[in-house]
Amino acid sequence: MTHPYSGIWPVAPTPFHPDGSVDVEGMRRVLDLMIDQGSDGICILANFSEQFLITDAERETLTRLSLEHVAGRVPVIVTISHFATEIAVARARLARDTGAAMVMMMAPYHGALMRGTPEQTFEQFRAVSEVGLPIMVQDAPLSGVDLSVDLLVRMAREIEQVRLFKIECVQAAAKLRALIAAGGDAIEGPFDGEEAITLLADLDAGATGTMTSAMIPDQIKPVLGHYQAGDRDAAVAAYARVLPAVNHENRQCGFRATKAAMVEGGVIASDFCRHPIPPLHPDTRQQLIGLLRPLDPLVLSWGK
Repeated sequence: MTHPYSGIWPVAPTPFHPDGSVDVEGMRRVLDLMIDQGSDGICILANFSEQFLITDAERETLTRLSLEHVAGRVPVIVTISHFATEIAVARARLARDTGAAMVMMMAPYHGALMRGTPEQTFEQFRAVSEVGLPIMVQDAPLSGVDLSVDLLVRMAREIEQVRLFKIECVQAAAKLRALIAAGGDAIEGPFDGEEAITLLADLDAGATGTMTSAMIPDQIKPVLGHYQAGDRDAAVAAYARVLPAVNHENRQCGFRATKAAMVEGGVIASDFCRHPIPPLHPDTRQQLIGLLRPLDPLVLSWGK
């Protein structure tokens, strides 16, 4: 089985000025850093981009800015999730028209009680497929929607552009293994997420790529390189080296970790997050930087 989609495709954070406005120049610097980190692709406007704190007008600005600035240096994924199918389709069209390589979307949901049924989910993805870009299905706990393996395989087989699957649910490795076994060649890009906190198990299950944060993709990428070269022992050693920092990011910081590291390294000027997201506690931030320094990641030196 061949997998045209592989490697590390991190999520770009959205930098803000201390007054809460989008830092446009900072966004360009973020994208340049991510390319220098060796990212195989870049995802914008995802949950780790704080997409739920960004206006529709800002989304359009960031989409156009990012695709123009990256200018084909690496492929760009645009996240287009929305409860309304018409809006998801419109976002997909904008992504296509500005040069995106693919789109990523979760199942339709709005809060805890408004969730798309399996058939409604299938119909929304089928409508977006008509736009003509490859689609990465984001199977994320945030949506609260249970995407069964049977549904995902049906989508892969019956919806032309559904090709990639980012599996972030509990016991992601087990689901990836079942998805690949049931879907075969229709599963062109089995990916994991959640900052690579389960990367080794997911690679063993058949994942070909990962969507991490933009904090240390240069340090995580060797795990995939060693694994794909058939040297699992080297992959385990590389993974063990980064795991304390990844664990701290995943369990203590969330999306705030990347921006804290980027401020420390002079990439952006502020790690501001819009209310109601609180700033990182100084101790948590200090612990993060302390775990990163021995790794010597590019993020801590790029802007200095």
